[in-house]
Amino acid sequence: MVFVGDTHGDLDATERVFERYPPSDHLIVFTGDVVDRGPDSEGNLERILREKRAHSEHVFLLMGNHEAWAVRPFAPADFWEGLPEERRMRLGTLLAGLPYAAWHDAGVLAVHGALPGVESIGEIAAVAPGTFDWRRMTWGDWVDLPGDVIDPGIGGRPLLGRGAFDAAAERLGIRVLVRSHQPDAPTYLFEDRCLTLFTSHAYGDGIRRVALLADGGIVRSARDLRLEEV
Repeated sequence: MVFVGDTHGDLDATERVFERYPPSDHLIVFTGDVVDRGPDSEGNLERILREKRAHSEHVFLLMGNHEAWAVRPFAPADFWEGLPEERRMRLGTLLAGLPYAAWHDAGVLAVHGALPGVESIGEIAAVAPGTFDWRRMTWGDWVDLPGDVIDPGIGGRPLLGRGAFDAAAERLGIRVLVRSHQPDAPTYLFEDRCLTLFTSHAYGDGIRRVALLADGGIVRSARDLRLEEV
C-alpha cells in the first residue's frame, strides 16, 4: 500500500509514483490537495482520475481542502479561479463527493488533515460537508501541546492538540495516522503515531516522499511505514 501526500499540481511527482508503483500491482492512496499552487494542476488531477478509472479498486483520492472548493471556497486558488464558471461548478460538485479517509486493517488511517470526533471508523463517511468534523479532516492541523481543540479555526484551520489525537486514536482503534496538509509539521508526531507526508517538491523540505505499508506488516508506529523518495 502506497500513501502519497500533497502533490499540488506537481504532475512530475504523480508520474513518478505511477511509474514506480504501478496501480495494477499496488494500492495507492492520494491524501488530497492535488490541485493549486503547482505548475500543472489540471494535468495532475486528470492523470490521477485516469488511473482511478482504469484501476478503480487500486487508486484512491481523498478530499483535501483544495478539492473542497465547492464546499468552502478559499483564496488564493489559482486552479479554481482560472476555470470557466460552468466547469468550476461541475468539477467542484464532482470533487465534493470524494471520500474523506482510507482505512487499513493494520490500524492505519489516512486522512488529509486531522481526526474527526466521530465514535467509529464507519461514521467518517457520514460526516456532512461543512461541519466542524469535516473541517477537522480537510483543514485541521496538529500541534504537540496538551489539550483537545486548541483553536477551532473559525474562518481558518482548526488546531488540535495531543489530547484530541490520543482520544480519537483510542476511540477509533488507530495505531498510525497518515496525513499531509501542514508543511510546518514535524514528519513524526505523538510518539511516532502521526506521519505528515508531502510528495510535492514545493512543500515540506522540498523532497518528494511516499510512505509504503508492506503487506502483512505489523504496525506499531509511523516508522514501521517505509518512506521512499520519488
